[in-house]
Amino acid sequence: MDIFQGFDFSILDFIYNYIRCDFLDPIMAGASYFASNGIGWIVLGFILLIPRKTRAAAATALVAIAIGFFFGEVVIKNIVCRIRPYDAYEAFHCAVMPFSLNAGKETSFSFPSGHTCCSFASAISCFKINRKVGLITLFAAGLIGFSRLYNYVHYPTDVLGGMLLGICAGLLAIYIFKKLNLDNKIIKNI
Repeated sequence: MDIFQGFDFSILDFIYNYIRCDFLDPIMAGASYFASNGIGWIVLGFILLIPRKTRAAAATALVAIAIGFFFGEVVIKNIVCRIRPYDAYEAFHCAVMPFSLNAGKETSFSFPSGHTCCSFASAISCFKINRKVGLITLFAAGLIGFSRLYNYVHYPTDVLGGMLLGICAGLLAIYIFKKLNLDNKIIKNI
């Protein structure tokens, strides 16, 4: 992962120097907080279980979140053990970080981005089943992924890894639901 660090920091520094501003700070902090530990997506998933039209997408998204969480947070993060960019900043730049974080420090490793994984797992699940809900969730997932860079808590490769893992988790959940015909069972029985 260290071979990408120069590339990663150049993007993070560009965002800090040219995009970060007082107007976006609360928006990006809010986007990150929404996806913390998947809570925002999980709550949204349970809410979307209520209307019959969104029930299958919501159930699939909740399963996709669980798959993404297991592989990202339990397996991959503990194998890769990549430190956060705010912890590596001083060693890479040979200087003290000249700014404070827009969001709080994280306690887990950096790769892959769990926020982004959870967001894209939800979005892909919803998009494949319900295009209208899916477009909204894809936009939100992209915003959350970008917020992780903006807030300097993930490298771009972390976000890309989280996005790919989330997409795979979403597609796997869709496959499981279709293979077991759970879409129809959930729509009728919940």
